[in-house]
Amino acid sequence: MMNFELADEIIAHIESCVDEAKELLRQICLIPAPSHHEEKRAEFIKNWLEEIGAKGTYIDDALNVVYPVNCNGRDDITVFMAHTDTVFPDLTEPMPYSEDDKNIYSPGVGDDTFCLVAMLMAVKYIVQNNLKPNCGILFVANSCEEGLGNLKGVKQIMNDYSGRVKELYTFDGQYTALVNKCVGSHRYKIVFETEGGHSFNNFGNSNAIHAMSELICNLYSCKTPEIEGTKTTYNVGVVSGGTSVNTIAQQCEFLYEYRSDSKECLDIMQAFFEKEIEKARNKENAKITVELIGERPCANNVDEEKLNAMSEKCVRICEKYSGMPCITKSGSTDCNIPQSLGVPAVCPGVYIGGGVHTREEWLEKASVPVGMKIAFEIILEYFNYVF
Repeated sequence: MMNFELADEIIAHIESCVDEAKELLRQICLIPAPSHHEEKRAEFIKNWLEEIGAKGTYIDDALNVVYPVNCNGRDDITVFMAHTDTVFPDLTEPMPYSEDDKNIYSPGVGDDTFCLVAMLMAVKYIVQNNLKPNCGILFVANSCEEGLGNLKGVKQIMNDYSGRVKELYTFDGQYTALVNKCVGSHRYKIVFETEGGHSFNNFGNSNAIHAMSELICNLYSCKTPEIEGTKTTYNVGVVSGGTSVNTIAQQCEFLYEYRSDSKECLDIMQAFFEKEIEKARNKENAKITVELIGERPCANNVDEEKLNAMSEKCVRICEKYSGMPCITKSGSTDCNIPQSLGVPAVCPGVYIGGGVHTREEWLEKASVPVGMKIAFEIILEYFNYVF
């Protein structure tokens, strides 16, 4: 299997259906799909899969669209997935979409809509050619990969098929990089409440903003763990609160996260955060409420030999079809959940583009057939066929 390559007939097929893939990309891009609200996009994908003959497709409780192949009674399941959600909760239908001779422009066009399309086009080829897998296969258009989606979709898959998934591929990102090391994170909302009052008449009363700013400064005094081969970061991303310029603030809040690709470093950051929260509470100048709003685990006891083999294969395929170097790196992706359960998982990319997580995101049209070849070869290795 390690020497598998696409036959010339499949390469020719991919070249012939580039326009079809672009049209499917356009149709999906137009449908809003903020995390936790992927209903419309999920329904479209389910209908599309049923129309091409993918029998047994269903939408689960997490709004994943799932197409199981040869999974009954099997505990050797390989999962292929690409996420449906975007980071734009305020955009309504239709989502912005445009193109020129070189690029396609749409929020989420690369992350992750084209990755999804590349997988779906491989599924269509498999169904219409009646290809049979040599193991159990799950194709998943999954929900809630972004931000405070908290990887809800892949969590549902790993729970529903607990103990049966042997490996997982999630298509996400550009084909110049492969994510195979998980960045874990903890995300918090910290709320401050004080007595407040009039800025002149009640001068001297505790100010929630002042108390919050002290904690933020203390959090930024953190010296991140320095363990060779790891990276650890932290960030305050949103601050809000107060009433007016002449009001002593009664309430304010901020969002804070720390990340690391090392569980040991993540634990160190957690201990530092909890210590600073306790110090702030002991000052008794504000009521402090801490809510964990997001948690992504690091890897745990993954078979390194299997993970390296999957990584090397994907890098080789990406470089073969793109002619560009493909690096391996750390990242926060749907791989976090399976790897935290000891299941090997990698995240190959299938496009070239830019502006990820902005309304100006773009995808290079010339990368469409390249990305499809990458996705097809990674997937079809698991199917038996004869020409």
